[in-house]
Amino acid sequence: MTTIQNMITDAVKTAFLLAGYDQELGKVSVSNRPDLCEYQCNGAMAGAKRYKKRPVEIAESVAAELRGVKMDGMEMFSSAEVCPPGFLNLKLHPLFLSRYLNHMRVDKALGLDEECGGKTVIVDYGGANVAKPLHVGHLRSAVIGECIKRMSVKMGNKTVGDVHLGDWGLQMGLIIAELKERGRLSEAFTISELEEIYPAASFKAHEKDEKGDLKNPSFALAAHEATRQLQEGNPEYRAVWERIMKVSVQDLKKNYDALDVHFDLWKGESDVQPYIPGLIEDLREKGLAYESDGALVVNIAEPGDSRELPPCMIRKSDGAALYATSDLGTILEREKLYHPDKYIYIADSRQSLHYTQFFRVARKAAYVRPETELVYIGFGTMNGKDGKPFKTREGGILRLETLIGDINRKVMERMSESDNTDAMDMKEKEGNARLIGLAALKYGDLSNQASKDYVFDIDKFTAFEGNTGPYILYTMVRISSILRKYAEKNNIAMEETASFIELHRMDYRILPIEDTNGYALQGLLGRYQDELKNAWKELAPHKLCGYIYEISNAFNSFYHSVKILSEEDGETRNSYLATLMLAWKILNECIWVLGFAAPERM
Repeated sequence: MTTIQNMITDAVKTAFLLAGYDQELGKVSVSNRPDLCEYQCNGAMAGAKRYKKRPVEIAESVAAELRGVKMDGMEMFSSAEVCPPGFLNLKLHPLFLSRYLNHMRVDKALGLDEECGGKTVIVDYGGANVAKPLHVGHLRSAVIGECIKRMSVKMGNKTVGDVHLGDWGLQMGLIIAELKERGRLSEAFTISELEEIYPAASFKAHEKDEKGDLKNPSFALAAHEATRQLQEGNPEYRAVWERIMKVSVQDLKKNYDALDVHFDLWKGESDVQPYIPGLIEDLREKGLAYESDGALVVNIAEPGDSRELPPCMIRKSDGAALYATSDLGTILEREKLYHPDKYIYIADSRQSLHYTQFFRVARKAAYVRPETELVYIGFGTMNGKDGKPFKTREGGILRLETLIGDINRKVMERMSESDNTDAMDMKEKEGNARLIGLAALKYGDLSNQASKDYVFDIDKFTAFEGNTGPYILYTMVRISSILRKYAEKNNIAMEETASFIELHRMDYRILPIEDTNGYALQGLLGRYQDELKNAWKELAPHKLCGYIYEISNAFNSFYHSVKILSEEDGETRNSYLATLMLAWKILNECIWVLGFAAPERM
């Protein structure tokens, strides 16, 4: 199903052509002045210099071609007006819009034709290190990555999400060295014990005296040596590593499940170690890798670089591999297993240089095809109200499960202030608190542009009003409540999930709504495919958040301006209900992409 913006763009391009101008000037966007129009085109300004005419003159001739234009016998625009110095302002004909919405409501995909799909996409997110609990620093990668993965799925791509664990670096050597020192190399241990062992070992290896010298240089050396021996296949150390992996992955899965974040692959740096020797030899043979101060590096600088970029280090002077080596090996494995069309990596924005380096090495070495997309999404930090990275009151790093628990308790407090929860038993209240808390957490993160830092404010994020996850869910519950009441009154069978009613009969057709707020809601619903595709194109979850916030505001304004269930005219009432059903479906599709769900009632 062609998106409504594409339909409008095609009409405007044709109008430019008929008026004697380049049709490529006819690009259309959603208006930034909804009080004036719904869609706009600024092509007349772009064409003024080329055609040596005033923008308003070009726009007027194009508007004249658009007035009365029809599609399948129906007028597209109720008005095509020009605003100085040459903006072309367009309002859809209400009947054209309602017909489009009726096509959407009977389509299982709501008109989404998956024209972007058919590709194989690898989404690399999570990036947790084993032997460490998840903390707030892991939140953004998990939440943004899960959303990007779901966007890709919705676009019809074969999508593979990989946690890409840090399971082969120095932290393993530190733990092994500490266990050896404690005489526990062959003993079993729990995740709680690991949470004490690793920090103790890390502190011991890095502690310095007043002069700045290491206090325990022998231990630091032992940790590096244990790392090297593990990577070279020491069987005793390998057995310890396997025990570490077992208890760590079990704990990680539990915490990721609590976030409703799921991976198709639980691969780590260790999985690509067999590729490393051949990788290094290949880079040498291709003349890309060379020795520098004992290390092996690849020059990545290219003409036109705005700044000097250091070479990418492939092997340290002591023979150890690095993150870049591991990531290049991972690409080799993924090319062998999946042959992806696109890679998307989600990581802290401070790792920008790393991704620039290994992306360039991968292309220079032809490990990916020239047309393969390598995309890095660098995210900002989640800060406290003091503007600094979020920590506990004691100044430590806050565990993710603690943060989730804090939010759920805050939601329970807010729910207890409402009379609507009096009829719920404790099990339902706790279940709702988890759903609402997850929405508060994820929406609070995703509604901010990924590259930007943001302040985590638990009071703001858990509020049931304003631009928050709970507000979106409250809107959805309000819609389903209306539909439920109507169904109960008219003995219409309900599906078990979220009060779903099939309103596909002819007497439930969507008609133009005279109420300004209702018509604004219908206009927003018509943008669903365009909004989702644009969010995917730009890999911008915050745009999808902005879209459903607009829908929620429009619905609530409509809800307060008309009587829906008590509307006396049956055809009008049924049109209201059909519009609400479409809104409910669209909101559900969008929050699934964002990674949370709505409760039955709030």
